[in-house]
Amino acid sequence: SMFLAALSFVYFAKALSGSYMKSTITQLERRFDIPSYLIGIIDGSFEIGNLLVIAFVSYFGAKLHRPKIIAVGCLLMSFGTFLIAMPHFLIGSYKIETSVRPSVNSSNTLPPCSSGSTVAGDRPTILPSKSCERDSSVSMWIYVFLGNVLRGIGETPVQPLGISYIDDYAQSENAALYIVIGPVFGYLLGSLCAKIYVDIGQVDMETVTITPGDARWVGAWWLGYIIAGAITLMSAIPFWFLPKSLPMPLDKHDTSCTPEQARFIKDSPKMEHKFRQEEPANLHQMAKDFVPALKSLLGNPVYILYLCVTIIQFNSLIGMVTYKPKYIEQHYGQSASKRSLFSDCNLGCLCSRREWDPVCGENGISYVSPCLAGCTSSTGSARNTVFGNCRCLALADAQPGNLTATPGQCPRRDSCDKIFPYFLALSVLSSFIISLGGTPGFVLLVRCIKPELKSLALGIHTLATRTLAGIPAPIYFGAIIDSTCLKWGYKTCGGRGACRIYNTSAYRIVYLGLTLGLRTVSFFLCILGFAILKRHIKQEEKSALTNGSAELEALKKEESNSIHCEQFILALDRNPDRETHL
Repeated sequence: SMFLAALSFVYFAKALSGSYMKSTITQLERRFDIPSYLIGIIDGSFEIGNLLVIAFVSYFGAKLHRPKIIAVGCLLMSFGTFLIAMPHFLIGSYKIETSVRPSVNSSNTLPPCSSGSTVAGDRPTILPSKSCERDSSVSMWIYVFLGNVLRGIGETPVQPLGISYIDDYAQSENAALYIVIGPVFGYLLGSLCAKIYVDIGQVDMETVTITPGDARWVGAWWLGYIIAGAITLMSAIPFWFLPKSLPMPLDKHDTSCTPEQARFIKDSPKMEHKFRQEEPANLHQMAKDFVPALKSLLGNPVYILYLCVTIIQFNSLIGMVTYKPKYIEQHYGQSASKRSLFSDCNLGCLCSRREWDPVCGENGISYVSPCLAGCTSSTGSARNTVFGNCRCLALADAQPGNLTATPGQCPRRDSCDKIFPYFLALSVLSSFIISLGGTPGFVLLVRCIKPELKSLALGIHTLATRTLAGIPAPIYFGAIIDSTCLKWGYKTCGGRGACRIYNTSAYRIVYLGLTLGLRTVSFFLCILGFAILKRHIKQEEKSALTNGSAELEALKKEESNSIHCEQFILALDRNPDRETHL
């Protein structure tokens, strides 16, 4: 149907923008000079926006024009996505702190490691811009935060109202296909935009001294949000032309009725009044029954255990998915990192501890800056710059001579390319295994509670997973990842910025260890839940046997009474004293 096609396109659009957000967290960190835990707050803001309106939308939306409410939601999602891209057009061009001359005619001719006559103040640095005061008072990442909140608000009506509309008037066909391919296109778009320089079209690319492999590189993160916002805006158009309700399809009618009977029932004003009008809800009675219902629900040990298991597993899943692109980039995109900044080879260079301008030496080792590599000369410009007489390289190799270094970190090891396909295969396999428990878990949720408590149970489950997993998981995962940072960048206006390089071994341990630890805790709770279910099933079987025996005795007694009754009637029929009077 038209509605199903439109809803599938909305699912594609929101999955595209959601996965694109995950793929750009590193770009956002570098562009706004913020740590990972702030990125976690930005990522969790989507859930905050969703929770703000989910109760109102679920209740009032079902009574109003559902397609138009979904259209309004799509407009909000689109506006929020455009708002995320807005800071790019407000904060000006991206500045890079570097010792590399952007062109041959540049006036920056000071060697990286100067002699003793140079003082620290003479070193080339980027001076604070006039807009420092403005940027420090209103952080640009707030726009990204607010945009993601709007995305969460706009996404709220899509699932409850869309699914209920389909259940009423349409047939579910291949909508899941669009939900699956949405994230695929989102990550592909993220990969493409990450290779395009952030200020493409505004600067001469020949003067850009860094490559996509550099920790200071920022891709055109804003471009993907504009594309995703435009696609989301297009997805809103069909819903403005859909009616509030559609004719009920034949498969929704009683199968025992002929088409003529179904049409008669539909057209009958009495039947229409009977089936479409509902008695107004008694709010006072509903409020009175809420506390006993909640008490009954929270007193169900199987439900409580299921709730705890899903909260813990969602924490593991959301934290893992949020920072997996960053993990892949850090672990498989560069070599293992460790180092001591200062040594005998660069003590006289008056190098800045805060400087981050990595170079790759001939010996295959990356250095934080050409100054800390002890390089005393430079030739060429931009990406063709070569730093010469690097004393720290000679010290590391115990070889005299003019050893050189080039801008940027050393390329990753060949072994990373060989290991990455295995990591990817294991990731796909583990995701498949994890997803196998989704449907049985949902069936367990709805079967372990009373039918009249299902709606309340699902509502509490959604609320708990969003507030206790969707919001906090990205924040504390990001804070723990920040603890593995080896070299922090510093903002132009002062203050600590984004992490430039991580201890990859420590990153791997805390990221995978935290994910595995949460999963392990949930598995132990699953074992406890299975034990409780097993005991519950045995009690039900015992109760069924007891009730079955009682019912069998009652049936035997009833059958015996029936036999005696029949014998008594037959005896009366054979009595010779009985006469028939006309």
